[in-house]
Amino acid sequence: MTELGDRETGADGIEEGKRLVRLGGDKGLSLAQQLTERLHRLTWRTPIHGLRLKGRYPLKLIAVPDDPFLGDLKRGAALLEGIVAVRGEQRPIDSLTLAKPDFSKSIADYLHSSAWLRDLSSVATRAQAAPIAEQLMRAWLAAHADTVAEPAWRADHWGRRIMAWTAHAPLILSSADLVYRSLVLNTLARGARHLDRCADKVPPGAPRIAAWCGVVTAGLLIPAGDVRRKMGEAGLNRAIDASVFNDGGSVARAPAAQLDIIMLLTALREAYVARRLEPPARLEETINAMVPALLGICLGDHGLSSWQGGGPVPGSVVDQVVTATGVRARPLRQARDWGYQRLSAGQSVLIIDAAPPPVARLVEGGCGSTLAFEFSDGAQRLIVNCGGARSVTAPVSVGLAEGLRTTAAHSTLVVGDSNSTAIHSDGTLGRGVGEVELSRQESDTSSRIEASHDGYARRFGFLHRRQLILSADGRDLRGEDMLLPAGRKRKASMTAFAVRFHLGAGVEVSPTADGQAALLRLPSGSLWQFRCRGGALAIEDSLWVDGDGRPQPTHQLVVTAEAPAGGANVSWALKRAR
Repeated sequence: MTELGDRETGADGIEEGKRLVRLGGDKGLSLAQQLTERLHRLTWRTPIHGLRLKGRYPLKLIAVPDDPFLGDLKRGAALLEGIVAVRGEQRPIDSLTLAKPDFSKSIADYLHSSAWLRDLSSVATRAQAAPIAEQLMRAWLAAHADTVAEPAWRADHWGRRIMAWTAHAPLILSSADLVYRSLVLNTLARGARHLDRCADKVPPGAPRIAAWCGVVTAGLLIPAGDVRRKMGEAGLNRAIDASVFNDGGSVARAPAAQLDIIMLLTALREAYVARRLEPPARLEETINAMVPALLGICLGDHGLSSWQGGGPVPGSVVDQVVTATGVRARPLRQARDWGYQRLSAGQSVLIIDAAPPPVARLVEGGCGSTLAFEFSDGAQRLIVNCGGARSVTAPVSVGLAEGLRTTAAHSTLVVGDSNSTAIHSDGTLGRGVGEVELSRQESDTSSRIEASHDGYARRFGFLHRRQLILSADGRDLRGEDMLLPAGRKRKASMTAFAVRFHLGAGVEVSPTADGQAALLRLPSGSLWQFRCRGGALAIEDSLWVDGDGRPQPTHQLVVTAEAPAGGANVSWALKRAR
């Protein structure tokens, strides 16, 4: 066990006026990177690459590591019924056409990564699960074992596949068919050789770490793997350097990626345990740093808040993962690079996005969420972001999923009905927030955060500054949103803006007679009062994507106003009435 109880001490303080600057711009891959990636893809299809994968294949594993995590029980139960079910999409196993897929990317990733093995093993005995596992394995091998091509042979898929096949080897190798068993092991060894040469070419973040975890796992569990293991450990260190900030946050700034990396590294540690070897110190240090950062973005229900395309992963899942890591830690309150700030008092927890969005190549589905916040009262979510742009169920339209990435889908200020960071038609992020200025103060009576971003400076000539003050008992949250003149750009006309507060699922809202306030009743019976000044308050429809990826109808409070060239401000307060 690792004790990180000092994470909430004053040692993590932030100096007045500290700036967080996005490095490298946000235009995706450079020209050199694009050329490298293109050449890499071309080499996958050449005879030379095929020759490199040929050789002597070991037909055994040295050890079988434990899988430290429980799978998705609903997906596992569906597999027992002969159905692959992912995010609302279902396909019968008997009719799967892996060579010519007719299913979504979500199901493709599920099948190619072999994530289904964890789900299946979590709901059935080996005798029950083995026939289904063998059926899916035979289908995948028939379609992809001899054809080196994306997406099946994508490096991050191979990394996850090696970890899954080795951890669940008894499930997939229980057949009496020696030809089938040899094919599984031969393909595993071939995939490991594939990873040896391409793991470093995967984009930083969870994909690159997954690829190198596969290399290290192969080095540990396939005979004569000492050289590969040492090479893999060096590669994994490079991947961590490129993928994890010093404060333990993922460079993708996505909670889902944070959780994914922690699970990958924890599962890799089990491969060392299976070999009775001491895991590298860097592996343990990274897990120890990432867990507090993960906890720092959990609300009062222990579940993840919704940022950068991800949905609210349930607290039961987060608790299970943290328990498996063996790390005992307090939530990280102040993450400079990770970019999320946490205020907590009494039963209340507030999390604010206080950094620019990640660069486009680091995350799929990045959002214009700068200075948005989420707020919970105990286990009840009061103020949320719509969330879930990359976790919604299949029936949700592409247009709606992309709309969940917009600034208006987050609880923050929106100028001119536009995004604080541009979202291009191809899904990448464009110009917008490049710099965030942040200060934080703590006292005996309250905690205060003041932050500003420049996302609207170029187009509208304004900085957005947000101030949040949470009382020591957690029953009073006061805020102010300001538009301040920036640069030389001035508009003679008034500029419309709105401050949006999306309400959690089940929160009932009633306007007061004066039109400047609303009563918010939580499912638990708690009552909060919202009051604003400086704009007109309205109640509008909204939605919130739950932990299963399903959009739930909700409401939002919208404070609208207009700003002259000299700027404007809206002040507001949330106070617990009972």
